[in-house]
Amino acid sequence: MSLNTIRSTIENRIATEFAAAPVLQVAYQNVPFTPPNNASWIQTNILWGDSAYLTILTTSTRGTGAGFDRRNGVLVFNIFSPRGEGPGAGLTIAQRCIDLFSRLQLQNIKFDPANGPQTIEPPAPEGFFQTQVTISFEAFEQS
Repeated sequence: MSLNTIRSTIENRIATEFAAAPVLQVAYQNVPFTPPNNASWIQTNILWGDSAYLTILTTSTRGTGAGFDRRNGVLVFNIFSPRGEGPGAGLTIAQRCIDLFSRLQLQNIKFDPANGPQTIEPPAPEGFFQTQVTISFEAFEQS
């Protein structure tokens, strides 16, 4: 499972969930996005961590599919809701994010229990109330 396969598997699940009612706009890494005015939205980031080999290969076994690596990462949901309306909207969206990935195995990706939600002050971008949920994961790649 390549890095891009892991990323697209995660992003496809997010896109499917938030295209369903209640619909929310999602900002993905390195994709142009304009935040909506006075409406909730989500920013997702995949932060890659340390990886580890699970098997050692020789020159003759490289590329045979006999080797395995573990890729670690963290899925970050930055949830933005209108300022001045309390934390309820952000917490409702946070619960959707948690339910979507927490303790899930999705193909060769295993997600840990979610961390948060926690409030981020000052929010970035300004003008919103920001809540954050993080979920660490590990994926297994055959080489």
